[in-house]
Amino acid sequence: MAKRKSGLGELVLDGKGRVRMRKCSPRTWTSDKERQFLTALAETCNVSLAAQEAGVSPQHAYVRRKSHAAFRAAWVEAIAIAYSRLELVLLDRALNGTEKLVTHKDGREERMVHYSNQVALTLFKMHRETAIEADSEMPLDELAELREKISNKLDRLKQQEDKREAGTGGET
Repeated sequence: MAKRKSGLGELVLDGKGRVRMRKCSPRTWTSDKERQFLTALAETCNVSLAAQEAGVSPQHAYVRRKSHAAFRAAWVEAIAIAYSRLELVLLDRALNGTEKLVTHKDGREERMVHYSNQVALTLFKMHRETAIEADSEMPLDELAELREKISNKLDRLKQQEDKREAGTGGET
């Protein structure tokens, strides 16, 4: 049976080759449900929550991922976005800590900043090789080229700023 989806339902060919409109069931994937699922997946990195947001079951999401290449690619992209967001949150927590309310035995409350050593160590492990590479000395010819590029960029930025100031009469 051949199928073609529309917003109201799907066109199907019955056994006699006639085209019929079949209503979409609540379980049918629509482009709207797919968009909701992928948006929620990119925000939460959680398939169950994304499925709930889209009004589908997690099992149907996994089945769709297995059978639809475009959906699978979008799923991977959504997870990559969520992973990047998660990494930024963890980096922020490792660098800035999290505020905790501590209640002392005498009943007084105090706000403290807690830094997670586990998060910091994990980030160290993840980026150790890059940091070591950055610490290694750069050959002098590469260093001179890099300095020239930076200097040229700063000159261009200064010229743009001067033009902007001249256009506004020097006011900011």
